[in-house]
Amino acid sequence: MMARLLQQLCIAGSILLTACSSQTSTSNESQNKATAKAAKPNFVFIFADDQSPKTIGAYGNPHIKTPTLDEIANNGVNFTNAHNMGSWTGAVCLASRTMLNSGLSVWQAKQQDQNYKNGQGLQQTWSKLMEKQGYDTYMTGKWHVHAPAHKIFNTAKTVRGGMPKDYWQHHKMVAAFKALANGTSQAKSAEELMPVGYNRPLNKNDDSWSPTDPKFGGFYQGGKHWSEVVKDEALGFINSAAQKDKPFFMYLAFNAPHDPRQAPQAYQDMYQAEQLPLPSNWQANYPEKDQIGNGPSLRDAALAPFPRTEYATQVHLKEYYALITHLDEQIGAIIKALKASGKFDNTYIVYTADHGLAVGEHGLFGKQNMYEHSIRSPYIIWGPGLEKGKVVDANIYLQDTMATALELAGATKPEHVYFNSILDLAKGKTNTSHYNGIYGAYRESQRMIKKGGYKLIVYPTANTIKLFDLQNDKDEKHNLFAKPQYRQKAKQLFNDLLDLQKEMQDELDISAMQSLL
Repeated sequence: MMARLLQQLCIAGSILLTACSSQTSTSNESQNKATAKAAKPNFVFIFADDQSPKTIGAYGNPHIKTPTLDEIANNGVNFTNAHNMGSWTGAVCLASRTMLNSGLSVWQAKQQDQNYKNGQGLQQTWSKLMEKQGYDTYMTGKWHVHAPAHKIFNTAKTVRGGMPKDYWQHHKMVAAFKALANGTSQAKSAEELMPVGYNRPLNKNDDSWSPTDPKFGGFYQGGKHWSEVVKDEALGFINSAAQKDKPFFMYLAFNAPHDPRQAPQAYQDMYQAEQLPLPSNWQANYPEKDQIGNGPSLRDAALAPFPRTEYATQVHLKEYYALITHLDEQIGAIIKALKASGKFDNTYIVYTADHGLAVGEHGLFGKQNMYEHSIRSPYIIWGPGLEKGKVVDANIYLQDTMATALELAGATKPEHVYFNSILDLAKGKTNTSHYNGIYGAYRESQRMIKKGGYKLIVYPTANTIKLFDLQNDKDEKHNLFAKPQYRQKAKQLFNDLLDLQKEMQDELDISAMQSLL
């Protein structure tokens, strides 16, 4: 509660400062704003990759430097419960982005993913729907959707894949772990299979990989850091758009802070690993990791040694924070260019990420789980007519962005779009979520419902159920499922989860788990 009050006080202070400075606005600026109201608004979507909602300074993290994201948070509407619905694949990014751009719920998006490969359904994508409303559509950066970007955006600049290339070769590693499991491998342990950049650092003298050395490729492939490429290309489009009257939709997708977590030395120097506190829910080993697909064969999980060590976690946090601070600087340049372009007063900016990331929380390192640190992402809308520093706690999905943008563009949401506009929440017209519980899924091994301040996680492959009181245990450290006084709550949530499965057309049968209730 105290942290919550401190956060709101900080935001309130920012509002006062902004109000004071706004008194110096010129009459020309007022005239520009009046003119802007008559035109369709521009929409700038800034998309990070693998960013935990805990990695923004304005949200109460004093250990990370994010001046631009702090500015966006202090001037925008902050949604504290924005979720990714889940994934049918270990590449959670792909599932999240397919839902975002199709408007479909997770299992319907899985089917559409295959249709995209055949060139079907392209006219129903987010960018095409914006184009039909008269928008000049532009994207650069990470795409990771099987719909070809150059066919659905007016301009698709540099289109990246899922992540910068490193030494983990997926098919080779799958075969290697299969051989290890059936006893035909020459390796005696998973550790012996790990390529450069993984299972590190083993100790304080481990220099097998460096986040700043271009010889390791990754974000440095091509000669310029990938985050800087997105920034430079965005500035080019903004300069061009400033000369036109046509409204624009920018889809700016950074690969950062996805691993390999490579930021230039100056940003690494901002952080000292051993000075970074461990997460309060840090643990060396997650008991069900292998049964739920989070063991050493999962690429994200293999980045750090098993069991987890405090030092290895701190090193990864340092590299993660450094990459976010570098990302923050690129976003700052984009915001500055928008302000200089004359388009800013009629532009809505959405900042979010495709999902969060564990980085040591619960002994996990990836996003392939149902905990808050991984299913939630930061989500902020900044634009005309919205209250500065407003905080909205209602549950949303980050995939609500398409419907929100379409409403801002004056369009009616198409029938095929599952997700909802959150403009009414942003404007304070309602405080109630559009969803009767948040649904979560990961492949065939995990299901989740979040409702009424509680969360129920079901592991069919581990025959395990977990229950958390999120209002009193935000870091999900205390599993209440075995406590008799919570048995009725667990039963209620389980039945609600079954209902959500039907709504989502989820074919996984978890009914046998009722025997545990």
